Amino acid sequence: MSGRQPFKNLTKDWTPERKARVQEMTKQLMAEMPLHQLRHALDLTQQDVADELNVKQPAVAKLETRTDIYLSSLRSYIEAMGGSLDIVARFPDGEVSITNFRGNQPETESNHIDTPSSAPNKKHRTREPQPA
Repeated sequence: MSGRQPFKNLTKDWTPERKARVQEMTKQLMAEMPLHQLRHALDLTQQDVADELNVKQPAVAKLETRTDIYLSSLRSYIEAMGGSLDIVARFPDGEVSITNFRGNQPETESNHIDTPSSAPNKKHRTREPQPA
């Protein structure tokens, strides 16, 4: 005998209080986790995610270990697992959902940053030569 049993058999004698405590701990553990643990929790392999992203498995492995990642790459990874990505800024007075990172949104005045090539009315400043 292997000693293995279905989980529901192991928990069938638990009190409702114990089940509630375990469920709360599970929620807390699921609230924050690295990408690879999230993928495991969703019962997905790197190859599953790679297939959804149309990339090779090593690209997923590399993405999961990065500490600095493009938002578009992170969004694609999360969406490949069936989720969606929201960016939230937290301040002492509350939270703000940052909307200009939501997918392919058209550029508007509110999310546009002037650069020398996009600001024809503004002169690009160059440093004047200093007399020797």
